[in-house]
Amino acid sequence: MTTKATIRTRLRTGIVGVFFLMALLAISGQAVRLHVFEGAWLSERASREYERAMVVQGKRGAITDRNGSPLAVSIDSPSVAAYPRQIADRQAAAKQLARALTQPQREVYKKLDPARSFVWLKRQATPRQAEAVQTLGIKGIDFITEHSRYYPNKTLAAQLVGFSGIDGHGLEGMEFYFDATLKGGEQEITILKDALGRRFEGAGMPATLTGGNNVVLTIDSTIQHIAQKALEASVTEYAAQSGIAIVMAPATGEVLALAHYPFFNPNSYGTFERELWRNRAITDPFEPGSTMKIFSVAAAIDSGVCSPSTIFFCENGEYRIGRNTIHDTKSHGWLSLQQIVKYSSNIGSVKMAERLGPRQLYDYLSAFGFGRRSGIACPGETAGSLSPFKSWSAIDAGAISFGQGISVSAIQLIAAASAIANDGLLMKPMLVKEITDRNGNTVKRFSPEPVRRVISSHSAATVRRILKTVITEGGTGVNAALEGYSVCGKTGTAQKINSSGTYAKGRYLSSFVGLAPADQPELVILVILDEPKAKAYGGIVAAPAFRQIALETLSYLNIPPGPDADRLRVSRGNRANG
Repeated sequence: MTTKATIRTRLRTGIVGVFFLMALLAISGQAVRLHVFEGAWLSERASREYERAMVVQGKRGAITDRNGSPLAVSIDSPSVAAYPRQIADRQAAAKQLARALTQPQREVYKKLDPARSFVWLKRQATPRQAEAVQTLGIKGIDFITEHSRYYPNKTLAAQLVGFSGIDGHGLEGMEFYFDATLKGGEQEITILKDALGRRFEGAGMPATLTGGNNVVLTIDSTIQHIAQKALEASVTEYAAQSGIAIVMAPATGEVLALAHYPFFNPNSYGTFERELWRNRAITDPFEPGSTMKIFSVAAAIDSGVCSPSTIFFCENGEYRIGRNTIHDTKSHGWLSLQQIVKYSSNIGSVKMAERLGPRQLYDYLSAFGFGRRSGIACPGETAGSLSPFKSWSAIDAGAISFGQGISVSAIQLIAAASAIANDGLLMKPMLVKEITDRNGNTVKRFSPEPVRRVISSHSAATVRRILKTVITEGGTGVNAALEGYSVCGKTGTAQKINSSGTYAKGRYLSSFVGLAPADQPELVILVILDEPKAKAYGGIVAAPAFRQIALETLSYLNIPPGPDADRLRVSRGNRANG
């Protein structure tokens, strides 16, 4: 009995021992398989659960005006992320998060798909949104600090400054053009989570990350505000589609203001039409109309072909060239070259161009910078259009002399006018003064750059004297006259071209370009209104905006009146066409 009991006990013990031995062998085999054969795969899978690789950037550099006033800055902004596999109740979490982040619940629910290990819920959330999410206390929600772009002056110089996207890359304007300069250093980091889904503070975060450099523009925020205010008033008053205003310092080529209307706010650029983002002063070519007479007259005087007193018969308002007929807005007989400019006679300009000849007209206009890019530091610059003189027909030279058959950009036009103000020396347009580092130290300085001498100093002074008469009584630019200052300039009213290539009836581009003070110009100002409805002539719709910009800017810069200001004052009640 005792022997049988002993045998049974030993048998049971053996069976249990074999079972445990087999279990130990199975566990050992599984351990070997997991660690030796599938170890790399399991480590990678574990990493996906508890690690997240991200590329972080140093703080983007600022864009400022010439006086250091910020136009674009970067601020710390919380971004809300989620680890969907750690969220217990997907439906309830989606409902709460959607309310806190003001997002559609369906979209949030879709983002919280358990098949995803990591997802952004809201990049660069507002502090109120981040606080609302944090108070929910939902497990699996994370907050990661990023840098967001902020434009403190909202619409001020928006088309020039541009904007950057949510990932910190410049998309438009100077943000795009100087993206490599502005953006900070990049580094890939790994965010670590513990078993409860809590992020280790500072885990994987770089100790130092290089910030971007700053771009200092030539723009003056005060003058920019003056230009935008005047432009908005004119576009609104005359029901125009849009407008452009530029203020330039002729001696250096520095752009002190570059305004567009309608405005847009780069802080919420996605809510505005893409058409409003574009810097049309740089990118869009147009036929300039009678403002081109400044440069054709300058060519005639500098070449010695004409003097201000040279007279031409203006055919009483109608002049045929082959099958084409040139018209003036008013009938004129004999006019001097000076009067041709004052009254803006197209026929007189054509006859002057006939005496000058196609080759000389082309050479001077090309020297003024038309038909080629200026090289301004801004994206998308157009070269405009100036066809070779050998391809011109009998009518082309005359038409080009008064601004038809040629296209220019606003920046080309004001740079060329600045050459007249700068005693015949053309300067390269400047938009950037310098690049500085995070501590304000200069990395690169941009100096004024002469391009070429276009006309002599004497010829430039003669042209300015002619342009003074445009502002006097009977001239087309009388509405540009300033109390206490002498100014000079030229009106332009150009008929726009349809998509079919023909001139559109009732659609005009109206402009005025002026120099102030007239004898020693410190400012050149260009105002352009696109398709004004109430009136069309540049002397009526654009000249008053020039007057307002010039008067306020001259006062702001403490520029004294010229010596002959009193003699050139005129009655502003005299409404003239141009």
